[in-house]
Amino acid sequence: MCGIVGIVSEKAFSSRTLLERLKRLEYRGYDSYGVFDGREVRKRIGGIRVEGRGRSTAGIAHTRWATHGGVSERNAHPHLSCDGRIAIVHNGIIENYEEIKKDLVRKGHSFASETDSEVIAHLLEDLLRRRSIEEALPALIRALAGTFAVLIMIKGRDKIYAIKRDSPLVLGTADGRTILASDIYAFSDWTNRAAFFDNDEIAVVGPDGHRFFDRNGKRIRKPLRTFRWEEERTGKRRAKHYMLKEILEEPSVVRRLLFSLGHDQKPAFHKLLRLIRRSRKVIFASCGTSYHATLLGAYYLHQVGMEVQTLIASEFRHFAKVDRDTLIVAVSQSGETMDVIDALKYAQANGGRIVSIVNVPHSTIQRMSELSLNILAGPEICVASTKAFVNQAALLLKLAQAFGFKVNCDNLPDRIQTLFKARAKIKAIAERIARSKDAYIIGRGLTYPIAREIALKIKETSYIHAEGMMGGELKHGTIALIESGTPVVSLINNNDADIISNTKEVEARGAKIFILTNHPTLGGSEDTVHIKTGNDGKFGILAAVAGQLIAYYAADALGRPIDKPRNLAKSVTVK
Repeated sequence: MCGIVGIVSEKAFSSRTLLERLKRLEYRGYDSYGVFDGREVRKRIGGIRVEGRGRSTAGIAHTRWATHGGVSERNAHPHLSCDGRIAIVHNGIIENYEEIKKDLVRKGHSFASETDSEVIAHLLEDLLRRRSIEEALPALIRALAGTFAVLIMIKGRDKIYAIKRDSPLVLGTADGRTILASDIYAFSDWTNRAAFFDNDEIAVVGPDGHRFFDRNGKRIRKPLRTFRWEEERTGKRRAKHYMLKEILEEPSVVRRLLFSLGHDQKPAFHKLLRLIRRSRKVIFASCGTSYHATLLGAYYLHQVGMEVQTLIASEFRHFAKVDRDTLIVAVSQSGETMDVIDALKYAQANGGRIVSIVNVPHSTIQRMSELSLNILAGPEICVASTKAFVNQAALLLKLAQAFGFKVNCDNLPDRIQTLFKARAKIKAIAERIARSKDAYIIGRGLTYPIAREIALKIKETSYIHAEGMMGGELKHGTIALIESGTPVVSLINNNDADIISNTKEVEARGAKIFILTNHPTLGGSEDTVHIKTGNDGKFGILAAVAGQLIAYYAADALGRPIDKPRNLAKSVTVK
């Protein structure tokens, strides 16, 4: 959450350049934004407006997702020290900020915001009264508890100072410029060379280059790495929103993933198979959409007799028993999800082995893993994940296939493309669902994880209260909420008698039924989407794609800000 960018250049650049870089990270937070160009701070509420004003050789910028303090101009970053000489931008949470703030207030500091972040600027000002900047930065790291990626500028100096702990931070170089950012997407169109910060590291960046130091101020060598980042360059030209654009990219990104698993990622894929075979226990750790993908993956693997477990990462330590024979498979789109990182730290402390499935190369979760596979979905701008979910599920289906699950993965891209021919019907269904305040999505077995994923997408984008659940659980409370006209989306895999029975139960109580099925004769023509696939696991993924389109068109009918839903951010880097 929150996006930070800093640029130091041999040649002066416009603040427009800084804002263009920041705009690429706006999915990390869009409550407010601000820039500091070495002379003045400028802040605004709302989405980023890319505009040029002034030129400088160094500048920092921030786009905010509020944690401490409401959405206001005074809480927007950058924050200044009491004397106005120091400007900082911060991603993360300072857990001991109240203690630090009380001490600084006693020393005469006055604060302009309600944020935890502002204490960083004031504390550094206090440290610089007795120390040089080279001494103050290690002391600052030692004084701060919590998570942080911080960029610092001091008026009159064309340098950026950076510190990092448990919040993502990366440095890239391109054409006489050094860029610091929350993730590589800020500069991936400029360069594919970057250095990735480890915890409690310090960087000093000037026009003549950069230097890295450890938490004690000792110089360390930090080589630049070449990263691979698949990036679709079409913008929104053919789609009204990024969400629709990214859904329509799914056939191509699935095809790219499947090719990679048979070629450049083939050795890593086969090593993962060996690790799973040798492990007594396999546990997936993930959150949100990625959790639903792993729930689907667990279903696939159970079908071939494998005992696997999937846990929501924020509850991992409460429900997972980990030892040296446990393999933890972390699944995360960003590779920076803080709850997953905490789960992995717990697993490491108990001797577990860690592998990961991520979308962002060299992310924290990837670097914590002894083995990592990339889903190659490319960047997602819309906060609601679509193509990343599909590629996560496709990789897990391919994994199950390697253990004996009967499926033809190769035609999955074509089946998704065929499904798009039903967009008009899906849109009509979505517009009818959009008239209601509540919606229920029911499934069983293969389709239970998809019911939950579709409900999540509807909630995220349209703000309709949607509940995804096991069809068998309807009678245990939820059926009391069914009224005349309540929309229920039923996911029927082939001729599944149990879910058909559940569907009839809610229909008898007045529910308006919509059906997603791969059975050619089920349902009526108006309210049913027939999905072409057999009983081979692909129906789950294809039904999820149909659900993504339902969520998109329902949100569009309601005029929602689809790509930037309220209160949400793309990369959840705080607990």
